[in-house]
Amino acid sequence: MGATVNLIKLCVGAEAVQDLLDWQNNPRALGPDGLPRHVTRMWPKRAEELLDGGSLYWVFKGQVLARQRIVRLDEVDRGDGIKRCGIVLDPKVILTRAAPRRPFQGWRYLAPDDAPADLPAGRDQQESLPEDLDRALAEIGVL
Repeated sequence: MGATVNLIKLCVGAEAVQDLLDWQNNPRALGPDGLPRHVTRMWPKRAEELLDGGSLYWVFKGQVLARQRIVRLDEVDRGDGIKRCGIVLDPKVILTRAAPRRPFQGWRYLAPDDAPADLPAGRDQQESLPEDLDRALAEIGVL
């Protein structure tokens, strides 16, 4: 396979990572195999690179805060004649260092070098910084 690439997407309607977790515990967010999936109209042209260890990075209120490993891509047919792509995700949500991201539509490719690092082990158990401080530190590259 080729080099790994990731996807980045706004987590629309979510204020925090917990909102994503709550949604993915809803049967409507799960595929037939019980794994969470995100359905999109566009099929990634770089599918082979995504499936070589890529993740979907989630943006919440202007900041990347979490990622999920991409397990596979499934064709989804909702009976309307439109073939969609079901991005099947590992159920484990991994918290990342906060990284600012401007709004955009759909999803974008994200090179591994541009992806925020995962939070150190145990950091997800610590109390969060105030949102304004967390965002300001991320914007200047401290977090």
